Amino acid sequence: MIKSINHDVNFLTQSAKTATKADSATVTDLIDTLQAHQADCVGMAANMIGVNKRIIICRMGMLPVILINPIIINKTGSYITKEGCLSLIGQRTTTRYQSIEVTYQDQSFVNHQQKFTGWIAQIIQHEVDHCEGILI
Repeated sequence: MIKSINHDVNFLTQSAKTATKADSATVTDLIDTLQAHQADCVGMAANMIGVNKRIIICRMGMLPVILINPIIINKTGSYITKEGCLSLIGQRTTTRYQSIEVTYQDQSFVNHQQKFTGWIAQIIQHEVDHCEGILI
């Protein structure tokens, strides 16, 4: 189901709780909501649709990829960039890393550890920040 975008800074700055299999409806909602905002959005965190769980979605090309309970365990190559967010007005400067390594679970709650670089690494960092209650 397409959900409205949450703009409540007090909610968005809370650390997200660990997601479980009981949160599978949130995965579907994130997929639907990202699809509805595909013209101006490449990633979302569950708290952006009002659910305080560690679930993110990132568009990798045409495919939306779900990362459940993502944790960045390594990062290299810092750089400064500007980012926008559907939950916030305007763009802000932030530090990101060219290469990251992430542990996460897929939609079947199978554990993964994977390296990401470039644009997709930047998207994942933005969404993981949402899970940590960090806003750009």
